[in-house]
Amino acid sequence: MTKVEIFDPAMCCSTGVCGPSVDPELTRVAAAVFLLENKGCDIKRYQLTTEPKKFAENSEVNKVLHEKGPEALPVILVNDQLVKVGGYPSNEELAEWFDVSPEELKLKEQPKDRLSIDLNQK
Repeated sequence: MTKVEIFDPAMCCSTGVCGPSVDPELTRVAAAVFLLENKGCDIKRYQLTTEPKKFAENSEVNKVLHEKGPEALPVILVNDQLVKVGGYPSNEELAEWFDVSPEELKLKEQPKDRLSIDLNQK
């Protein structure tokens, strides 16, 4: 079974929806990881701010951090092998690693109808 580990840079959250603007790349990755986890795939994300021990314990990640610094994050490992530095995997890469179709890693479109609530209604 394939194991993928994503070592994120320091940030307040992994979804990309906090802060003054939404980061679509982080949102895409968070959605893909969520969908893969729901399929039972072995995929994990670690954040430097909340899980620094994971970064220190992993020799591949530790080596990248010592050679290139935290600017090199994210670091991606597949089956404990370094496969990507400085960028997140595409949905196509994730699909290939887990033998699923890239379409399975996209969230279904949200309803376009908005709910209107009138707080002044009596």
